[in-house]
Amino acid sequence: MALGFLRFRFVNFLQEFIHDSRTIGIMLVICTAVSLIVANTPFGEAYVDFFSKEFDFFHQVHLPHSVAHWINDGLMAVFFFLVGMEIKRELVMGELSSVKRAILPIAAAIGGMVVPAVIYMIFNKGTDFSAGWGIPMATDIAFSLGIASIMGKRCPTNLKVFLTALAIIDDLGAIVVIAVFYGESVKGWYLLGALLVLAAFVLMNRRKVKFGPLHWILAILLWYLVFNSGIHATVAGVLFAFTIPDNLLAKLELKFHNFVNFGILPVFALANTAIIINAGMAAGLGSVLGLGIMLGLLIGKPVGIVGACWLLVTKRVAELPRGVSWNKMIGAGLLAGIGFTMSIFIAGLAFGARDVQDTSKIAILLAALLSVLLSFLWFRFFTKDPKPSVHIEHSLE
Repeated sequence: MALGFLRFRFVNFLQEFIHDSRTIGIMLVICTAVSLIVANTPFGEAYVDFFSKEFDFFHQVHLPHSVAHWINDGLMAVFFFLVGMEIKRELVMGELSSVKRAILPIAAAIGGMVVPAVIYMIFNKGTDFSAGWGIPMATDIAFSLGIASIMGKRCPTNLKVFLTALAIIDDLGAIVVIAVFYGESVKGWYLLGALLVLAAFVLMNRRKVKFGPLHWILAILLWYLVFNSGIHATVAGVLFAFTIPDNLLAKLELKFHNFVNFGILPVFALANTAIIINAGMAAGLGSVLGLGIMLGLLIGKPVGIVGACWLLVTKRVAELPRGVSWNKMIGAGLLAGIGFTMSIFIAGLAFGARDVQDTSKIAILLAALLSVLLSFLWFRFFTKDPKPSVHIEHSLE
């Protein structure tokens, strides 16, 4: 009896832990810490080399040929599939389904992408690091919302909804940037094949073909064709997501949610933060590369987001979400400075040299840490808790 009760309590605890919005952020922090620690032990070289180990067979059949490539080009395509479904659902039936509801988070997301990129280019234009302008444009939706949940009532529900919509548009912008600017030279035949697969999905939807194994086979073929077309392979995940029938979005999101958040993202964090820290990295953080990334995320994000919102609100084109003050909008802007997953992903695409990638990743991690600290202090000292309703009871004597 006691054992069954303990098992029941454990299962309940595990379910609550998995569905807690803070859990993903905690998992990513733990995986990052573990990866950095292991990489800087006597086993560090072997640990780092494991992810870069190449397999000639995969190279011969035009597939990702190292462990890191399989994670970043293969598993992350599944992550982008989930992101693509979230974007489509918001566009079809969520916060982005009407112009009135979408205009403020869209403007905020654009401002939050443009200003960080401009700040980065102020430091890096004309240098060997100019290709990294996409790094500070990103917002990690899971991490930022996890920290927002920790803020409790100081970060109201409407602000979290706004931040979610903003981050989803931000993800869409990052996907476009990856597809257009961080691909290789386009190979026409592979691209044509990918377009034919997409046409097949559209035709199957029109003829109401039941979603099943054929769709998954074609999805794998789509990924293979996009991978070899010169466009980054993860874009295939988004393209496939956009062909999913509307009535299946919620069901498939639920199926992939735990696999992506507790499987793929931790593995991604382990692989992409396997960084051997050396004395030169401190200088790297103070270089134009490090400053461009950190200031882009820490300053560019809140300035771009709040500035775009202020412009629309003062012009009476949009209104702030109900119960959200300008101080709380600044807090949301600081939370958006947590680039993490997307920023690290783009850093890997922007730079080929390992040392430059590592410096970029350390700058991203430091910016994320500072964003968490600054947002916590901001919500703690510069925003007010909502006043609780007061109930006055009269007693009869």
